Amino acid sequence: MASVEEKLTAENYPAAPEKATLEGKNKFIGFWLFLGGETVLFATLFATFLALRESNAGGATTQELFEIPLVFAATMLLLTSSLTSVYAMYHMKNFNFGKMQLWLIITVLLGLAFLILEIYEFNHYVHEFHFTITGSALGSSFYTLVGTHGLHVAFGLLWITTLIVRNAKRGLSLYNAPKYYVASLYWHFIDVVWVFIFTVVYLMGMVG
Repeated sequence: MASVEEKLTAENYPAAPEKATLEGKNKFIGFWLFLGGETVLFATLFATFLALRESNAGGATTQELFEIPLVFAATMLLLTSSLTSVYAMYHMKNFNFGKMQLWLIITVLLGLAFLILEIYEFNHYVHEFHFTITGSALGSSFYTLVGTHGLHVAFGLLWITTLIVRNAKRGLSLYNAPKYYVASLYWHFIDVVWVFIFTVVYLMGMVG
């Protein structure tokens, strides 16, 4: 098994650097345990929203609230960021640190654009429809579900940005490769959660 202290070159770089050390393998085990808890959390929030989505307390309905073009644009940004993170991991596996960092920076910018659109969306609902988290059970369940996802996106952006900055001068190693890879997997997870939100909350909400 490779050592995290070993100096890496193109010749001795392993095919799967994220799993080349015991520490790297342990990170994967911890990540999947963490992901199990996250899945339960979001499943609970989805179930709550579905149970309360008609409880609007006489306010705007989901058909009146949601603007699919805006949400679709945000969805495309997030899905594209998932693709750019795949490119980053491709370059990590090919020992190209510079291109990996570049694609991760693009991933962060796309994720940030998604968050900006989401904040704009929330602001629009509050000011145009007086749709707040305390106004109805629908508002509470919607903002809790979508807001929790937004917080996860913000955490993912902070995580990836920290990796980019901390390792900018260190280069790629068997110590930080698992950290990059796990962060990428986390990013894919929150992208998948958003696909469910887009389908269950917005598309089903438009249908009623």
